[in-house]
Amino acid sequence: MMQIELNDIGKKFNTEWIFRKVSFSFPENSISAILGRNGSGKSTLLQVVAGNLHPNAGLVIYTMNGAEVPGNEIFRHLSMVAPYMEMIEDFTLAEMFQFHFSFKRFLQGFDMASATDLLGFTNVKHKQIRQFSSGMKQRVKLITAILSDVPLLLLDEPTMNLDKAGIDWYLDLIHRFAGNRTVIICSNLHQTESAFAAKSLLIEDYK
Repeated sequence: MMQIELNDIGKKFNTEWIFRKVSFSFPENSISAILGRNGSGKSTLLQVVAGNLHPNAGLVIYTMNGAEVPGNEIFRHLSMVAPYMEMIEDFTLAEMFQFHFSFKRFLQGFDMASATDLLGFTNVKHKQIRQFSSGMKQRVKLITAILSDVPLLLLDEPTMNLDKAGIDWYLDLIHRFAGNRTVIICSNLHQTESAFAAKSLLIEDYK
């Protein structure tokens, strides 16, 4: 179980603040959203939460099962999906799963075969990722993240490149497998991808 506290977080680019004085709690075992227009800084804030960027001000506190987790160790306890994350396109789907799940364990009850079945594709196990459509690539990103046995799941615009069937598939995954985890979703204000979030942070409030 993972809880995250943002205490007066600020991040700037050169001399311009992207956001300032962000204080917010992401409770354990809940779904929260970071909302804002494109370019508003929500992805940057998620990168700070992930430990990929250091804030210029403030402190991020991670607590797992009642004990504080050092920021430089948080990567061990999360999985992430984001538009700027690239997959190794020379890999086949099977090789992609082998690579990813050498670092993260599968959720209990899953393996490569059942993960492939859950994707909803047929005869793609030995195809290179470069041969997949943008929607198929997004499904692969989502399935590897959501089926990872970690307490923290970070999703930046998770329905990007998905059609209506793909969005329904994503929502079903969240409904079935997001329980007992802390989930943070970055979303544009009009998206349905985070409508079920229990808490929301509007990034424009911290300019």
